[in-house]
Amino acid sequence: MYLEVILAIIIINYLRRSMRRTETFSPELNKLFLTGMAVSVGLLVCETTIPESRKLIGWLTHALLIYIVYLSLTNEKLRAAKSLIYAMLPIIIIAIINDSFELLLPDFYNKWENYFDTAKTFAFVWLFAMWFITKRQRKSLEQERLRAQEKEKEYKITEVLKAELEVQVAERTAALTQQKEALQQTLNELKSTQDQLIQSEKMASLGELTAGIAHEIQNPLNFVNNFSEVNSELIAEMKAEIIKGNMEEVKAIANDIAANEEKINHHGKRADAIVKGMLQHSRSSSGVKEPTGINALADEYLRLAYHGLRAKDKSFNATMKTDFDDHIGNINVIPQDMGRVILNLITNAFYAVTEKKKQGKEGYEPTVTISTKRMGNKVCISVKDNGNGIPKEVQDKIFQPFFTTKPTGEGTGLGLSMSYDIVTKGHGGELKVETKEGEGSTFTIQMPA
Repeated sequence: MYLEVILAIIIINYLRRSMRRTETFSPELNKLFLTGMAVSVGLLVCETTIPESRKLIGWLTHALLIYIVYLSLTNEKLRAAKSLIYAMLPIIIIAIINDSFELLLPDFYNKWENYFDTAKTFAFVWLFAMWFITKRQRKSLEQERLRAQEKEKEYKITEVLKAELEVQVAERTAALTQQKEALQQTLNELKSTQDQLIQSEKMASLGELTAGIAHEIQNPLNFVNNFSEVNSELIAEMKAEIIKGNMEEVKAIANDIAANEEKINHHGKRADAIVKGMLQHSRSSSGVKEPTGINALADEYLRLAYHGLRAKDKSFNATMKTDFDDHIGNINVIPQDMGRVILNLITNAFYAVTEKKKQGKEGYEPTVTISTKRMGNKVCISVKDNGNGIPKEVQDKIFQPFFTTKPTGEGTGLGLSMSYDIVTKGHGGELKVETKEGEGSTFTIQMPA
């Protein structure tokens, strides 16, 4: 009986300390805990000084423990302590059964008393084991919190670097605007060649290389940021599952976090590769080709593009369709570069259907389809959308560097240009477009099989 009263004192003190460490501290609950502590101490004193009241004190202790369990399970402010409360339930149940048999069936109780004592021992062992596990879990969560803080610091540093790049882009854009005005004054009669001259000037300028880096580095940075946010949500879910004691779900979430960390590392390295790769924009790729499953690559980047846009804009939604030829097998490509091409085409397709959806046409369903097909000694990869299509007057310019149909500030015009170079120069293939205004566009990559 002493152990139950002492257990009540320990549990009340634990709940009170747990509540005081959180932002949900309640003076009313604190007062209630102090009262419960006083009652527990009083019961302990009475049991020590008045042995004949042992049975009555025992039932009062049961009632106190049951009230503590009820309060912990029904009050949201005490939800962090639920796992330990669940571990305490076997002790309470066994104690009530023990005293009930002792009161109502004394002969039966005397015969099985040793078994009741053994059950109590195991219940206390279970309680202390759960307390130890809970303590270790809290320590692990604290370590996760510290790691999250480190990630936040790294993110802030990245934001500062991004801001510096944007300033440099703005400065160089202003300088290039002045150069363009000077060229227009002297080359009015050569208007048809003006765009090519401006492009050559921009390709040779450090400022536009910086703009290209800022544009192309955005995708891997978005993935790093998005997976970091997903990990934060998973950590919150893991905390909830730990509280529930659902260790299988906790392990599954931990595996998801580890997988996301690998993706963050991958895209961080990809950002570094993009910076170096931009300097090689006008040359043939020096990457190493390797046998790659095009279907798996296309499917992966379709999902990455969709979830990346969903992470930035929760209202974004579109139907995704795939039609993969299972007989393609593996073909020799640079998987990272080809992934960039597919990602650019899919992202542009999602942008096109989103812009059309904003027009509010009745019955319109944004749809993006990616398909693969083997045609003799060639492999075709197609990305189709049912957006507004490309105006006829600009169709011959879409693969030119720095040309974009997007509003100012939403694109630098390097996506399709770099995709074209990767396909034609890096892989000896072709990148074509079929489009019809008001109905949509289809971009097709053809490469040797």
